[in-house]
Amino acid sequence: MKQCPRTCRFLVLLALLLVLPACVQAQRSYYHQYIKKYAPLAVDQMKRYNIPASITLAQGLLESGAGRSRLARQSNNHFGIKCHRSWRGRKVYHDDDAPDECFRAYRRVEDSYEDHSKFLVNGPRYAFLFKLKITDYKGWARGLKKAGYATDRSYANRLISIIEDYNLYKYDSKGMSRREARRWQRLIKKKPWLVNPHQVYIANDLAYVVARDGDNFRLLGGEFGIKGKKLASYNDLESDYSLQPGDVVYLKKKNKRAQKPYTEHVVREGDSMHGISQIYGIRLKNLYRMNRKDGDYVPLVGDRLRLR
Repeated sequence: MKQCPRTCRFLVLLALLLVLPACVQAQRSYYHQYIKKYAPLAVDQMKRYNIPASITLAQGLLESGAGRSRLARQSNNHFGIKCHRSWRGRKVYHDDDAPDECFRAYRRVEDSYEDHSKFLVNGPRYAFLFKLKITDYKGWARGLKKAGYATDRSYANRLISIIEDYNLYKYDSKGMSRREARRWQRLIKKKPWLVNPHQVYIANDLAYVVARDGDNFRLLGGEFGIKGKKLASYNDLESDYSLQPGDVVYLKKKNKRAQKPYTEHVVREGDSMHGISQIYGIRLKNLYRMNRKDGDYVPLVGDRLRLR
């Protein structure tokens, strides 16, 4: 049997990820506990200092390992802030970018959150961030990396992933006026992709996304500037078809035949003509035509279907 294409491998990986190992489940549990405990504190800091609560929470989660790092447990430092010349409080020493570096130590976690806010507000290199909208968590994440908050090249992407994985952006609306919050809620109800856009992948030389719970062709079409009906037709489906989480949705018309080296598919249990056409990015009518089958044909396990 031919090697499974990237789309197929992605779907297999997606299925494996649904069965999360115990260590990942434990980490998610720690993250949820941390968010529940410190979200009110992050929102309070947002109202006082105009720093998005989502950013504060994401940094706290990342820098402190959800409050489980040595620095967080022993020194209440949840943001990895080093001493610097201006610090006059208690100090502790840990290995970081260099051995035995000086970090700030606090009496309470609340003091760490307060100092984090003041560190950003009073730092000239972070001043440009406060011109951003309170809901622009991506701008803040990228700006923090640009300003040198962390040396990790993936720092911004890691913050954004945490915010989107745990829906932390919802806390940012609490820093708006009631009128602004209502307007924002109406906007994201119509355009949910604004706060959690889909990742675009490439397979079979075609761009595609993976459907999530609640997705439909109208919403996906709105996100990518394609009419929902046309997007459905690209995927050989009706516009009212109910997408399921994990469905591959191509963003342009599929190919007339499979990409090399895929020339043949051996039907497996659960395969359908439409499913096979999605795996290889082939237009459904072309798949039928290549195999001289009509619309009533149901593939049987072991059948060999031409792909080119």
